Amino acid sequence: MASVFDEIKTRRTFAIISHPDAGKTTLTEKFLLYGGVLNTAGSVKGKATAKHAVSDWMQIEKERGISVTSSVLQFAYDGFHVNILDTPGHQDFSEDTYRTLMAADCAVMVIDGSKGVEAQTRKLFKVCGMRGIPVFTFINKLDRDALDTFDLLDDIEKELGIATCPVNWPIGSGKRFRGVYDRQTKEVELFSDTRKGSVMGRCEMIALSDPSIRERIDADQLEQLEEEIELQDGAGSEYDLEAIRAGKLSPVFFGSALTNFGVQTFLEHFLQMSTEPLPRTSDAGSIDPMKEQEFSAFVFKIQANMNKAHRDRIAFMRICSGKFTAGMKAWHVQGDREVRLSQPQQMMAEKRTIIEEAYGGDIIGIFDPGIYSIGDTITTSDEHFSYEGIPTFSPEHFARVRQDDTMKRKQFMKGINQIAQEGAIQIFQELKGGMEEIIVGVVGVLQFDVLAYRLKNEYNVDIHMESLPYTTIRWIESSQTDLDKITGTSDMKKVKDLKGRPLLLFVHDWSVGMTLDRNEGLELSEFGKA
Repeated sequence: MASVFDEIKTRRTFAIISHPDAGKTTLTEKFLLYGGVLNTAGSVKGKATAKHAVSDWMQIEKERGISVTSSVLQFAYDGFHVNILDTPGHQDFSEDTYRTLMAADCAVMVIDGSKGVEAQTRKLFKVCGMRGIPVFTFINKLDRDALDTFDLLDDIEKELGIATCPVNWPIGSGKRFRGVYDRQTKEVELFSDTRKGSVMGRCEMIALSDPSIRERIDADQLEQLEEEIELQDGAGSEYDLEAIRAGKLSPVFFGSALTNFGVQTFLEHFLQMSTEPLPRTSDAGSIDPMKEQEFSAFVFKIQANMNKAHRDRIAFMRICSGKFTAGMKAWHVQGDREVRLSQPQQMMAEKRTIIEEAYGGDIIGIFDPGIYSIGDTITTSDEHFSYEGIPTFSPEHFARVRQDDTMKRKQFMKGINQIAQEGAIQIFQELKGGMEEIIVGVVGVLQFDVLAYRLKNEYNVDIHMESLPYTTIRWIESSQTDLDKITGTSDMKKVKDLKGRPLLLFVHDWSVGMTLDRNEGLELSEFGKA
């Protein structure tokens, strides 16, 4: 019988990141196809009549054809238990992606072969770099005309500051795409379009030295391939598994997620190259899942109303160590209380499976009666340690929000508080004429649309939003500071956040320095703690 540590060794937990439209969700679906979770993969299209992606469960996602919230998906493949954290590609939802990366051990970066590194890819990669997690690169859409292979690799190295090591090499692109050359086996995997990727592909391999290859690949393409491989062998970075796992070298794969070409090759290499669940930092030191017997986990995401019929809240937890069993009791560190972890679920977007057990590295959803917050630690250890907090990023856009119907104040406050607890928005309160006014802050303006949509559809509340000019926010760190006594600039507003912590909003960046100069001992921070 497998031990807890044997089970943990088989876990692989990764986030998929990309710029919008690079094909991230399509690639995710193909992984699920190989994991036997899907019988048919349907591509994401922006039409209401088209199939929506399996990982997109929120109604607004299905209507718009974009991902606006991270999904958690699980499947088994070749003895591994895989946890995929599918993240929103749109920059307006990047904070959800940042939090999700905290729960991952590595990241798969999907790049459009015709565009190279794009703005959002750069931003997300910085977060991976800050955490030092390994990044695996899948250059997608080779069935369309792509940039020069060396230019793509240079782009990754210059823009993201990480060395690359191509595991395979493309032969042509677009209409002249013939397949990829495996640098280790010296074989060519010939391109085939498996009915637009709706079924698992059949790999046809042929040795580069086999004379029959000239019947399948044009002579000029073979000549170019030999030249490019010679160049790469001479000047490129060598394959180094240690450097890959340290986040210093990114292995690169080429393929087409839409046609399901190169996906299985990538998946199998990835599972062998990536690590088992990694140690996590806590206030009691590093917690290593391969040494720590006791169960521990942290909450990285909360989602309300995943099931409209039940009006429930799910707290997504990354298990960091030990074994989880359904209904077990554990200590909720931030709540300073014992809790029973009930209705444990694993996810396939909005579809849920009740589970009996899970292990370090797994992602599970727990019913949340309203007691959990993002960043909370749960453990069965006698030492009630806390995992490092998940930073909340500074909002860049602000609006005053009011419900249209004054009789629906209770529903409005409940809805806006629940959505804020998920981390999708941040809410601040100001006292105005004896009434608490609500100010909403978001990282991207599209979050305002999602807020209005969800309040209407989930809480039956219509709202009015008034845009505010603030661009800069600072949390007050100094505990002795009296908010009422702070002398600021004319563009400054004093507010409190959801947890009653005092903050300052500014229209101009330079006002921060002036406010610090005018208030001796005042300490301000760009980040709050979740």
